[in-house]
Amino acid sequence: MRRSFEIDMCSGPLMGKLLLFSIPLMLSGILQLLFNAADIIVVGQFAGDSSLAAVGSTSSLISLLVNFFLGISVGTNVLAARARGANQPQEVEDVIQTSILTAALGGCMMVFVGFFLSRPLLELMGTDESILDQAALYMQIYFVGVPASLVYNFGAAVLRAAGDTRRPLIFLVISGAVNVALNLVLVILFQLDVAGVAIATVVSQVISAGLVLNCLHHGPEMCRLDLHNLRFSPRHFVDILRLGLPAGLQSVVFNISNVLIQASINSFRDPLLVAGNTAAGNIESFVYVAMNAVYQASLSFTSQNMGARLYRRVDQILVRCLVIVTGVGLLLGIGAWKLGPWLLNIYSNDPQVISYGLIRLSIVSATYFLCGVMENFCGSIRGMGYSILPMLVSLSGACVFRVIWIYTAFQFDHTLFTLYISYPISWLLTAGVHCLCFLIIRQLVRRRDPLPVQN
Repeated sequence: MRRSFEIDMCSGPLMGKLLLFSIPLMLSGILQLLFNAADIIVVGQFAGDSSLAAVGSTSSLISLLVNFFLGISVGTNVLAARARGANQPQEVEDVIQTSILTAALGGCMMVFVGFFLSRPLLELMGTDESILDQAALYMQIYFVGVPASLVYNFGAAVLRAAGDTRRPLIFLVISGAVNVALNLVLVILFQLDVAGVAIATVVSQVISAGLVLNCLHHGPEMCRLDLHNLRFSPRHFVDILRLGLPAGLQSVVFNISNVLIQASINSFRDPLLVAGNTAAGNIESFVYVAMNAVYQASLSFTSQNMGARLYRRVDQILVRCLVIVTGVGLLLGIGAWKLGPWLLNIYSNDPQVISYGLIRLSIVSATYFLCGVMENFCGSIRGMGYSILPMLVSLSGACVFRVIWIYTAFQFDHTLFTLYISYPISWLLTAGVHCLCFLIIRQLVRRRDPLPVQN
């Protein structure tokens, strides 16, 4: 019997179910970002702008290193959803077991990388000497919690494959409350500065991982994780990598370009500019995770319907997801820009920091819906089982284009406007190519496996 927290993705009207799936996931993403926002707000208000800049200067680098493994969790989502759509419980179980072990092993590797390479990588990015020590310390402590973070995210990918986005939201409410409370205690009471917020983040990540593991261990048969009999399936590991590795590499590609942009920000040699860029980027992250929830819906719904061989619904899923993500992106993106002076004041009271932040919001946040459109085309393509192609398109559209832009247009006109405008241009170009790819793949799938289609 299907549990009430799961969604039937393969029958019935789509719009309501897409919203039912996406809204809890939006809230979950926002709560997850509040972990980082709490770090930034607390250090900005109670430890000073240099500490704010130190934490902020690590964000692109942390994303670059961690999001590779989070991208691989896309393989877990696609495989688990497809197996559920095809009603293959043993396949679902094997995917879950292998995914959790992959997350734990990958997380342990990242502890080593984060601890020993944080400072050299920050130096390579041109991080200002005045904040280098604090930034390195924050990263070294943060990476202790990466294994727990990956276990949570891979576990949540399994739950999303079943249409369950509500329990991960509950888990993040609990761990997020702990994170905020510890931030205040460790920074204000014990005056641990950046170390305090990093420790609070690690503790909250461990709590969220424990909750999702317990959920899977006691879950329904189609989503159960046997913690007493963990086993690793090489075949499913290869399949997870086949689908997830390109997504992980794509995430790295995007973050390489963000690291280059962070290095370009650092080239102005102005800690207030770094702080303003950090605050604005954090506000934009809330817009991004709201749109990314729709991408996750597109990925999960498409995968299950491909497993059930309901190909016409794949088109319907994409159209509705594009409508939702455009509305969400315009509403939140432009809203963040217009409310920028008040939102930025949460992070810093310095007028110059706010001024720098508004420049970014007026260019990047106002056009953020283009990123959502781009990612939803990508989600549909991945859900149909093609993961390398969107990676290659993103490699060209995001990384190569932005690198060329930074070393040509930005060098010619060394201004913030020229630097930030590279974002919407790259999103628009990449979305156009993804659209063409989707149309081609849709025809290939239908010719390869023509079936009577259900609605």
